[in-house]
Amino acid sequence: MNKPSFHVAPIGYVRISNGNTHLEILKDFTPALEGLEGFSHIIVVFWCHLTDTKEDRSQLVCDKPYSKGPDRVGIFATRSESRPNPIAITPVQVTKLDTSTGMIHIPFIDAVDETPIIDIKPYHPCIDRIKEVSTPEWCAHWPKWYEDSASFDWESEFNF
Repeated sequence: MNKPSFHVAPIGYVRISNGNTHLEILKDFTPALEGLEGFSHIIVVFWCHLTDTKEDRSQLVCDKPYSKGPDRVGIFATRSESRPNPIAITPVQVTKLDTSTGMIHIPFIDAVDETPIIDIKPYHPCIDRIKEVSTPEWCAHWPKWYEDSASFDWESEFNF
C-alpha cells in the first residue's frame, strides 16, 4: 500500500502582543474569509510548532497529565500538544473581523505568539455541539461551557 504524502502550510499566525490577541491571515488566504462575518465563534486549527520534535511526536502515553486524572493515559485521551501530529483545535470568539487586512481579533487562544494556523472553520452549533456527552470522572468537574472556562483554574488541573 502506498502511503500518502502530506503538505501542510500555514494560512496565518497567532499574534499576541500587549494583552491583545488576533489571528493574522496571510494575504493569499484573505479571500477565504468572505462570508465569515456574522459568526460569533470559529474553530482554529493550529500547528504546535514548539513540540514538533521527534521526542514529542513519539510520546504515546502520558504519566499523570492531569492532577485529578489517572496515573497514565494515552495521548489521544489528552489535549496535550505532544502528539504524533502536533495539531490542535480550539474554539474562539470573534470580537472583530477585518476581511480586507486578514485580521481576526479574539479575546484569547490556548496558543503562543507566532503559532502557525493551518485552518479555520466556522462554529456551527448543529454540528459542533453535542447534547448528551459523557466524560471520565476525573474531568467531570471541568466547565461544561466554553464561556465558563475563562474563570476556571486550569493551572491546577494540568501537570504538563
